[in-house]
Amino acid sequence: MKKKVILAFSGGLDTSYCAKYLSETLRYDVYAVTVNTGGFSKEEEKELERKALNLGVKEYRCVDAQEDYYNSCVKYLIFGNVLKNNTYPLSVSAERTIQAQEIAKYAIEVNADAIAHGSTGAGNDQVRFDLIFQVMCPNIEIITPIRDMALSREEEIEFLKEHGYEMEFHKAQYSVNKGLWGTSVGGKETLTSRNYLPEEAFPSQIKETQPSELEIEFKNGEVIGVNGENFEHSVYAIQKIEELASAYGIGRDIHVGDTIVGIKGRVGFEAAAASVIIKAHHLLEKHTLSKYQQMMKSQLSDWYGNWLHEALFLDPVMRNIESFLTDSQKTVTGKVFVTLHPYRFILNGIESDHDLMSDKFGSYGEANRAWTGDDVKGYTKIVSNSLNIYHQINQNIN
Repeated sequence: MKKKVILAFSGGLDTSYCAKYLSETLRYDVYAVTVNTGGFSKEEEKELERKALNLGVKEYRCVDAQEDYYNSCVKYLIFGNVLKNNTYPLSVSAERTIQAQEIAKYAIEVNADAIAHGSTGAGNDQVRFDLIFQVMCPNIEIITPIRDMALSREEEIEFLKEHGYEMEFHKAQYSVNKGLWGTSVGGKETLTSRNYLPEEAFPSQIKETQPSELEIEFKNGEVIGVNGENFEHSVYAIQKIEELASAYGIGRDIHVGDTIVGIKGRVGFEAAAASVIIKAHHLLEKHTLSKYQQMMKSQLSDWYGNWLHEALFLDPVMRNIESFLTDSQKTVTGKVFVTLHPYRFILNGIESDHDLMSDKFGSYGEANRAWTGDDVKGYTKIVSNSLNIYHQINQNIN
């Protein structure tokens, strides 16, 4: 009997090569698995199945993990306002962890001999997949043809042509990974430090040029409503915001960061919903959280984002941080009002029953109602005591 390999299958060039190579060169029975973390419609899922079967796989499965992805990861990225290097909403790093876990579960379920993925040897995904597999199914072999043979995209295309498989190879000039929390775009431009991606490289094209208003409703930090419409799960609210904001080309950028393997890397992305939601959520928090809540959240959120990015999602400290972030959201309820423009958006303001900017206590720079001028004089004198002592004793020190 042939050995059984589970292939993480996206339908792109790398995983198409893996499917053909594993079945025809290594002679495995290939079980292709796509984990949908918000990147595929029902029609696209059917097309992926057709592609996989045409590549010679024995069986194809698509696992819908959108709600699990949100529940276990995305909502904490919102709670933490997580932007890697103040830029990147961790679109791919977040979903790879969930995809790897679903693939590991399936490999255990069908008693697979091996698991394969299409990561290269120069990126982060190889670590993310390998680490999850080694923790969840340590006795199953990991096969990585692209990494092990250091294949170029041109070599992969030539192999597929030689083995009678045709795909739209011109589209394969860019590596596109779409998910609920954003789409990454890699190509020849992102291999340089100088060049930006061309307009046509981005999957979403500009459709709207006139400004429009967007109302986002949060409950305990989670998005529950868009423009007055409520959703049964935040996944669908996020998808609605993505539909509205991506039509303006919002959320495009290039992330420059330190990879897990120690080199600098660039990746283009478009993350319309993530960009708008994170900034809207952060604005609501500025109004509804205390100064020190915001300070501690900022520090823990940075750690959470860094550890998620570096494949450490299964470390128990991540569950500890998630507990803190969840508790911090008790008062983060209200509406945020946004105006969408081509390539940008404006945060206009918020409404919340928990808004700490209450005129009952005073208006900044205008009126004080909960204290007197003498209160401020006394407070300032006490606070300045330690500074006065230091500077008077050390006045001769430059």
